[in-house]
Amino acid sequence: MADSTLRTIEAPFVALGPSGVAIRTSIKCMSQRDREVLSLVGAHLGSLASADLKARCRAGTDHDGDQWAERKRALTEESSSRWAGSITKATHDQWGLARRAQLAHIHDLEAGVRTIAHRLSQPVGEKGTKRAPGGYRTKREWFQKTRRLHVLEDRLERERSDREAGVVHVARGGKRLARGRHHLEAAQLSEHEWRRRWSAVRWFLQADGESGKRFGNETIRVSSDGEVSIKLPAPLAHLAGAPRGRYVLDGRINFHHRGEEWADRVSANRAVAYRIHLDVDRGRWYLTASWTLPPVQTVPLTTARANGLLGVDTNADHFAAWRLDEHGNPMGEPRRFFYDLDGPATCRDAQVRHAVTRLLHWARREGVCLAIEDLDFGADKTREKHGRRKRFRKLISGMPVARLRARLVSMAAELGITIVVVDPAYTSRWGAEHWQKPLSSKNRKTTRHDAAGVAIGRRALGHRIRRRTAPPPHDQSDRVGHRTAQAGHGTRGRKETRPRIPGPRTRSVSPDAARTRATSASTTVRDAPVDQVWAQGPLLLTDEERYGPNAVPRMLPDRQGGRHLPRGYPTCSFSP
Repeated sequence: MADSTLRTIEAPFVALGPSGVAIRTSIKCMSQRDREVLSLVGAHLGSLASADLKARCRAGTDHDGDQWAERKRALTEESSSRWAGSITKATHDQWGLARRAQLAHIHDLEAGVRTIAHRLSQPVGEKGTKRAPGGYRTKREWFQKTRRLHVLEDRLERERSDREAGVVHVARGGKRLARGRHHLEAAQLSEHEWRRRWSAVRWFLQADGESGKRFGNETIRVSSDGEVSIKLPAPLAHLAGAPRGRYVLDGRINFHHRGEEWADRVSANRAVAYRIHLDVDRGRWYLTASWTLPPVQTVPLTTARANGLLGVDTNADHFAAWRLDEHGNPMGEPRRFFYDLDGPATCRDAQVRHAVTRLLHWARREGVCLAIEDLDFGADKTREKHGRRKRFRKLISGMPVARLRARLVSMAAELGITIVVVDPAYTSRWGAEHWQKPLSSKNRKTTRHDAAGVAIGRRALGHRIRRRTAPPPHDQSDRVGHRTAQAGHGTRGRKETRPRIPGPRTRSVSPDAARTRATSASTTVRDAPVDQVWAQGPLLLTDEERYGPNAVPRMLPDRQGGRHLPRGYPTCSFSP
């Protein structure tokens, strides 16, 4: 493949650590009154949040600080100043997320339109290449794709017009649950069950923290001993059982994960944000605490490469990792960390977390960093690109690359392990081409994924993926020159033939030493030069002189079963 056809490969970089922490626990020993009060407060604030989201979407891109202040004043009358601030901030974040999702949807539609238009321009039955797909198989499929193209173009035009006008389509509670109302049998829900879920997910019970305030949050206050109290909105102030319109829950919380870190923050009155929500299936109330982390100075790339690293290839069911030294040479044996992404989300999350934990523990024992790919299958999940390859589309759609990388980075930061991110271009292809066969043996079966891990590690170390260019084609010697890929990227002549070094090619003699032995002529008749003449050699001792006048030369047997003259008998030779 020519270099001009390859896409640009981005330089590796060190991944940034997590910017925040979120921990969750259930509220134990809640009374019936606690459940009723939380339901009333959540429903009231949820209705205010829905109205505020509608006002924010109506403002569109013309929204400014004055409109934000006006929305907050309107909400303060129905709740409180702090509740109004939390609602307006959450609304603005939700609108921004909808805008980013809208832009991503436009990019997907554009990719689909380009792919279908290209394939329609090809003759029916035209085979594709690795770089571009071919035509459609039959005329019927070609006709169906023309209709599909018109549908996508209409959607793309509508989405573009909405984006220019600042219009977004948002459903509090999620579009999936909203559409499930019309397909209750498929969702295996009754109308009452769906209504409970829909109401609970639209409740609003979250508040941002404030540094310097008591326990880091004035709206939802959680003490260091696990007592939870909330500031009631103005219309529900009559439910307060504590001074200043507060309600103290009978239930208590206890954080097992990062509990000491959370206790240190609330004891120092540092900001902690809280969110209370109901799990309808389990019938439990949960409290989630979150706070931001100070930015950590990342390790320089040269430091991360000092002791080598682990090249990790992410696959649909396992991590394939190989230890590399600082020169890019594989060390030891490859390792694979399997996980199963089938089943519910909780099982998938546990499987990935267990595999990541084992991988990080191995990296910590080796004392090296990790190298991973910056994967993004957003453009590869469309059916327009892969057509009937449903199994492949399902495979790449089931790989949680973004969530997996976020979990890997956050867990690695806790162990002090640096993550180096590389461009995923051609790692699997070049790894299999240059490393799979050399690393295979009778006792080790190197897979394509293991070789990809080596390619990822070499790219993170700043080396080229290929270990060495192929030897000369004639006789695998230096007759036509030796090419190497071990020189630096900017070195001139790194792909040219190696210069001729005169003299004997031994380490004990200087290369500049002159030859002392001339090339001797061949001693066989077949290889004799054509310019030589036939000549009779000088006679030594004849049998007559050695054995007498009546002697007869004796023929001696040889190893091949033939006969030859005795030693000393006159022979013919060539002379120049």
